[in-house]
Amino acid sequence: MNHEHHHGMHHVEENTTMMPHHHSSTDSHAHGGGGGGHMPMTFYFGYEKVEVLFSGLVINTPGEMAGAFVAIFLLAMFYEGLKIARESLLRKSQVSIRYNSMPVPGPNGTILMETHKTVGQQMLSLPHLLQTVLHVIQVVVSYFLMLIFMTYNAYLCIAVAAGAGTGYFLFSWKKAVVVDITEHCH
Repeated sequence: MNHEHHHGMHHVEENTTMMPHHHSSTDSHAHGGGGGGHMPMTFYFGYEKVEVLFSGLVINTPGEMAGAFVAIFLLAMFYEGLKIARESLLRKSQVSIRYNSMPVPGPNGTILMETHKTVGQQMLSLPHLLQTVLHVIQVVVSYFLMLIFMTYNAYLCIAVAAGAGTGYFLFSWKKAVVVDITEHCH
């Protein structure tokens, strides 16, 4: 191995060993702040230079973090409420209900009649258009919440989880669960 090749390898080693192994809470490279583009891969508690969703939306003070916490908590609650509202709207807008009965083998060679309810919705209708718009909003909000969680900022992650839990608690109890005892595919 010649000296130049060895020197080139040494130069690479210097570059790889110069990367910091420990970051302070204010290091923008370690915690999603601008400039370095290095995403944190561990959870951390910090409130300085924390970018949220957009490069211009940066948290730098405890007050800004508290405001972001409340906003994200409410966004996660809204997401859970939106899911339940869409289900409720879907039930209200269902049309063309049909009941189909079909024979199925019963015990000891008997024949039982099983009834299935078929519900349809018209594609070119105002309820379906509203469902489509609400679905798009739900998808966008869900990705925003995912990206916020991916900042690995523990305060923001707690806001997402607490908001989702609170939203589920407040809205899902109204959700009717219908169990068909004749259903064979559990």
